[in-house]
Amino acid sequence: MPVYLMLILCVLFWSANFIIGRYIHTDVEPVQLALFRWSGAAIIIFPLFIKKYKKIIHIIKNHFLIISLLALLGITFFNTILYVGLQDTTATNALLINSFVPILILIFSYFILKINIGLKQFIGILISTVGVLFLILKGDLNTLFELTLNYGDIWVLTSSITWALYSVLVKFRPKELSDIEFFTAIVYIGLFWLILAYIFMGYSIKEDIVLIKNYYPAFMYVALFPSVISYYLWHQGIHKIGANKTGQFTHLMPLFGSIQAYIFLGERLYTYHVFGAILIGFGIYLSLFMKGKNEQVG
Repeated sequence: MPVYLMLILCVLFWSANFIIGRYIHTDVEPVQLALFRWSGAAIIIFPLFIKKYKKIIHIIKNHFLIISLLALLGITFFNTILYVGLQDTTATNALLINSFVPILILIFSYFILKINIGLKQFIGILISTVGVLFLILKGDLNTLFELTLNYGDIWVLTSSITWALYSVLVKFRPKELSDIEFFTAIVYIGLFWLILAYIFMGYSIKEDIVLIKNYYPAFMYVALFPSVISYYLWHQGIHKIGANKTGQFTHLMPLFGSIQAYIFLGERLYTYHVFGAILIGFGIYLSLFMKGKNEQVG
């Protein structure tokens, strides 16, 4: 399958994850959804873990710190923080704010991987930053002075920062592990921390059986498509064309997600959504003008 088609499918599945997170937010809390999602993913990849467990455990022991950090960022924190944000903001807003990820990847690549940023990239970063601020402020500068930001938007932006940092740091993952083996390793480590958080916050799987019965189609979807399949496709993209180019596909999520939010959630698009999206998209477009030597991430 061509890498660009793989990445289109990846963000298509991820955009639906935003819709589902928003759709069930009144009944399923963020830690619950994150735990059920990654528990399902862990079950799906369990046969691979059994087959490769000696190799995976050996590599985890030798590279414990970096694998644990990537597991916390990519599995434990990113999704949970995103679901927290979806408690208080719309799926459309979350998808548009998430469009800032490609620019964040460029910024982290510059500071962590020492990849130079050209003039057009800098202008792109500036324009996209304005677009994100315009979106969060809902097109009203008075919001900034009145300090009435939507906390859900801030949480979503935090999750975007977390994912961008993960996408850059994944360059330092152990090369001995294949994409799917690496994914298996971080799923089980990330799930371990989610289980601890779940228990610490007083949740009970015995009581949550009802939630699983009521929403099992949603849990099955988020466990398979935006988790196992999309993570594999995303890492394939990073491996083949680098994190910087792979990150550009994130801007397709508002397009896919807005359509899905309109169909399934009845959400409306406002003028500030349109202008924010235009600014973000134009900034990302400028950021595509990169020198070849700057594209080797992952």
